[in-house]
Amino acid sequence: MDINAWTALLAATIVAGTPILFAAAGELLAERSGILNLGVEGMMLVGAALGFIVTVNTGNHWVGLLAALAGGGSMAAIHALVTVSLRGNQVVSGLALTIFGSGLSGFLGKNYQGIPMNYGFKSLDLPVLSDLPYLGAVFFRHDILVYFSVILALFMWYLLYKTKWGLAIRSVGENPQAADAVGIDVSRIRYLCTIAGGMLAGLGGAYISLVYAPTWQENMTAGRGWIAVALVIFALWNPTRAVLGAYLFGGVEALTFRLQTMGINLSSFFLAMFPYLVTILVLVVVTIRRRQDAGAPQALSVAYDREER
Repeated sequence: MDINAWTALLAATIVAGTPILFAAAGELLAERSGILNLGVEGMMLVGAALGFIVTVNTGNHWVGLLAALAGGGSMAAIHALVTVSLRGNQVVSGLALTIFGSGLSGFLGKNYQGIPMNYGFKSLDLPVLSDLPYLGAVFFRHDILVYFSVILALFMWYLLYKTKWGLAIRSVGENPQAADAVGIDVSRIRYLCTIAGGMLAGLGGAYISLVYAPTWQENMTAGRGWIAVALVIFALWNPTRAVLGAYLFGGVEALTFRLQTMGINLSSFFLAMFPYLVTILVLVVVTIRRRQDAGAPQALSVAYDREER
């Protein structure tokens, strides 16, 4: 490929990685508080459906984003109720929400399939920066949500590692008994982190239906929620590493489409599963190399009962 083709590929990598970054940031926040959320895929689907439907009916993509946030947050609130208040199994609850979100989004979007999106987010041309040779096309000609996703990841890093709130979140995820003993409300922290994480998953889904592929198709997230869950492990529960990981997986997806358009003689089935093969490979490598220092919160997926303290 020539330099222009590489520039286009790198720019597409950032766009493709953005919805994964939103979802991974939400999952990372929930897991840092000790809640494993395997319902990310369902929350992304609900966010994608509501974001598209509301935008089409109102003509305002910002209102559509709010609907997506509300949809993802509502799904996450159910997960928090089951896992925090009722101390249910976090894996079962998350899987149930993924199945529920897939069915609900398909039902809601049934009459909207194939409708074009005319109110999506447009790319911004940043003064001076967007005119830089090659770099401008790669980094500085994207929509506002791309820049927001990076700022969000940096803010989350600052929140978790440089603030009192972040210390409380990490302590709840590591040792809820000790956190409770010093006056931290474990249930409140877990509720807030889980719901905020679901809202970000909904935002990631809305990015797909409003920007990345501006239309609605059933199950259009295509497993990106599962990739986001894997990305949290790949990033070792660090938001800044999640940015690089999201773009890595986004690059694999963008490359898959480029190979198809270039007419390379590879099976379409292999190209479709290639991003997920890379996901599995990355997880295997990370597990082998980081077995002793994976960084997972000690109380992840463990329900906390104050009466058993």
